[in-house]
Amino acid sequence: MIKQAIVPLAGLGTRLLPLTSVLPKELLPINGIPAIEYIIDECVDAGIKEIIFIISKKKNLIKKYFYHDKMYKDFLSKNKDPRVYNHYKRNLINRKMIKFVYQNKPLGTGDAVLKTLKLIKDKYFLMLLPDDLIFKKNCSKEMIKVHNKYNSSVMASMSVNKNSVSRWGIYKLTKKLSKLNFLISDVVEKPNKKKAPSNKAVIGRYILPKSIFSKLIALKPGKNGEINITDAIRLLISQNEKFIAHNFLGKYLDCGTMTGYIKSSFEISKL
Repeated sequence: MIKQAIVPLAGLGTRLLPLTSVLPKELLPINGIPAIEYIIDECVDAGIKEIIFIISKKKNLIKKYFYHDKMYKDFLSKNKDPRVYNHYKRNLINRKMIKFVYQNKPLGTGDAVLKTLKLIKDKYFLMLLPDDLIFKKNCSKEMIKVHNKYNSSVMASMSVNKNSVSRWGIYKLTKKLSKLNFLISDVVEKPNKKKAPSNKAVIGRYILPKSIFSKLIALKPGKNGEINITDAIRLLISQNEKFIAHNFLGKYLDCGTMTGYIKSSFEISKL
């Protein structure tokens, strides 16, 4: 069973400036709710028991958000606001399952994953990227079902326009396992249109094997001087580690850009 999830949160959020000059993007409200709450809800509904947030010292506000007891107690002693009380109660419950580790230098998602090495207990774990929100169908929950059936790593997949493949990691697929699931033979990071093996893109949900840590430790920095999780995944695939692309059924929202962030509030308000 998948019981642990990691969520990289140390990124600077420059695509959402000037909003992120003051507040971490994960605390920005989407339809009145901080973005990170949607990720927590997805994890809880998927049966996750422990969530590891990877933050930096510059983003300690995220940790403070879950431990601001005095402010809540002072407010609630004077104002019996049920909305605020329920939110405080929710925070008390959530923080029991949350741990924090630090990535103080922006050295890529692979490096962020490495920070959790001593905390991961089981053979597989879930990773969620907070810029990618998926609604209507719990993608993590469905991926865990696929993992349990095939005893393999699983990554979320979505069809994208062929003209935009250079924005994404793109899968090379081989065998069709079921209507929504395909065996991956490779994943190429941001290929140009001519070299893209398909139009199936990696979306920010991963079930990864603990064995990926040994690959990440040995990796040298790749593009932009960062340790890329894709490079470690490619190494595992080349050594016959099974990875499945899961074509999720939920509604995808990209919250990592200003246009996507504004659109997300509007779309969620309609759900």
